[in-house]
Amino acid sequence: MTLEAVRPVDQATAPGALERAVRAEIVEAEDPERRVRRTMRRMRAWVAEHPRLEFAYRAGVGAVGTAMVVGGLILVPLPGPGWLIVFLGLAVMGTEFHWARRVAAWLKSLLDRFWVWWRARRTRKAAAKAAADQVRMSGGR
Repeated sequence: MTLEAVRPVDQATAPGALERAVRAEIVEAEDPERRVRRTMRRMRAWVAEHPRLEFAYRAGVGAVGTAMVVGGLILVPLPGPGWLIVFLGLAVMGTEFHWARRVAAWLKSLLDRFWVWWRARRTRKAAAKAAADQVRMSGGR
């Protein structure tokens, strides 16, 4: 394969552009993350072509994701990565189920709102405590 066959470029108007384009394509093709993603997409497309395998795959993804979510919810009140495991389980299920992606997004926004409320509450309590300490130090005035 010649360089011209890869990407035709008018070399008179863009000297060196062809070589740069070919080098960029080689680097892109050698990127391990892109290779892995491309391979995973091909494997998933192959599974999608086989209805029984597709059903088994989706059932397996659902079972693994559900087990992770339930395990994470059990761990939430305990010290450890409970919420992280819940979100990972939803991410696993979100690869196959649209409702899981929506639930994960809703849960993330709910958790974000909770943390904003919690930090504001802590700030208010600290300010009230500082004001009370100031009053006590000044002798009740």
